Amino acid sequence: MKSELLVALISFLGTMTGTLGGIITSSKLTSYRIEQLEKKVEVHNNFAGRMPVIEEKIRVINHRLADIENEISTEIYPKA
Repeated sequence: MKSELLVALISFLGTMTGTLGGIITSSKLTSYRIEQLEKKVEVHNNFAGRMPVIEEKIRVINHRLADIENEISTEIYPKA
């Protein structure tokens, strides 16, 4: 009876060790993947923050271009 109990305890310890090892490994992998996703989100947020600045610059460029086009058209076709 004692040998059966010893085998059961050893099996239990082996099962617990394997289970805890799997949980720890899974936790580390999950943490790593979350960290990688956070880096991607940070890059995206930087891009999203710069877009309004770029849009404003495009608006200014378009306005200046329209002014230049108006100047050129009045030089070529002066108003009577």
